[in-house]
Amino acid sequence: MSLLTKLEINSVRNIEKVELNLDPRLNMIFGVNGSGKTSILESVHLLATGRSFRTPKTESIITDASPELTIYAETGLQSGIGLSKSRNKKHKLKFDSKLQRNWDLVARALPVQVISAISFLLLEGGPKSRRMFLDWGVFHVKQSFVQDWRATKKCIANRNLLLREQRGDTLQLEAWDAELSLYADRVDEARREYFGAFAAVFQKVYGSIETTASTESISLEYWRGWPEEVSLRETLLAEREKDRRYGSTQNGPHRADLRVKVGKRLASDVLSRGQQKVLICALKIAQGIHHASCSGDECIYLIDDLPAELDEENRAGILNLLIGLGSQLLVTSVDLHSIGACVPNGSEKRTFHVERGTIIHSF
Repeated sequence: MSLLTKLEINSVRNIEKVELNLDPRLNMIFGVNGSGKTSILESVHLLATGRSFRTPKTESIITDASPELTIYAETGLQSGIGLSKSRNKKHKLKFDSKLQRNWDLVARALPVQVISAISFLLLEGGPKSRRMFLDWGVFHVKQSFVQDWRATKKCIANRNLLLREQRGDTLQLEAWDAELSLYADRVDEARREYFGAFAAVFQKVYGSIETTASTESISLEYWRGWPEEVSLRETLLAEREKDRRYGSTQNGPHRADLRVKVGKRLASDVLSRGQQKVLICALKIAQGIHHASCSGDECIYLIDDLPAELDEENRAGILNLLIGLGSQLLVTSVDLHSIGACVPNGSEKRTFHVERGTIIHSF
């Protein structure tokens, strides 16, 4: 089971140095705005994925007075994972003292789900955020997906270079079209298979936590990135001149989308902010449940400011569902009561009070 038993953070935003001994179930982290509670979740995500969920510029989160940040964690399997990252973007990632070339092994060992203000991009943002969400799930259940996706992106990059040339070699374009079509079909097949299973789990989860009566149901639609009735190779040939004008490939798995609708309209155009957050929580929790059913390994849930936009009923419903999964939870809030009041009596938990980048009290 994926969980963290110990977490050490150095030089991340306003955190100079903190150490947390975490509960295997619920960890409640509270403090005023700017105290550093979100930075704790950000550190876990950075360690698990190599990315911050708050900014693409990782070097900007290093404390001003420090040349680098370091994060170290011990897991329930007694493995050690350590990361150091400097301002020149160089990093060292170690898993059980072995230097890692990429995050493939660590990401599988620490599957994390984040629910934060940024998560609203799943509904309000462009297709890229939803593709990343979908591909996270596929990556964790199909071993070959990451190689096929990397090969697909390489094909697209080379094809785009040819398209930008005034007199691009047609024979070379045809060769890249053929190779791109091969890998694109594999990526589409993996996404489609995952989506079918995930969508069924989502409907059950959403139905269990949605408390607002609605005359129209939520639906999910997978769009593969080119028309269903024709092959990608046929599409690339038919759209080649258009692609030349744009200097890029307009059809393919890099244009895929996961569309979330209420009736025939996009959910972001219909639902209130609170309803959107319930929907986002359902998407994330469903992905975690499906991951556990496929791998036998629970996700770690990082939930930033759970009370925001949610009334107490929805707050309690979401938190009780998560606690019932038996997963490890790291949940932040400005005040303790807004989380604590929703926790069932007798629940296993640990609480951390954060102030000015320091844990001033834990119990």
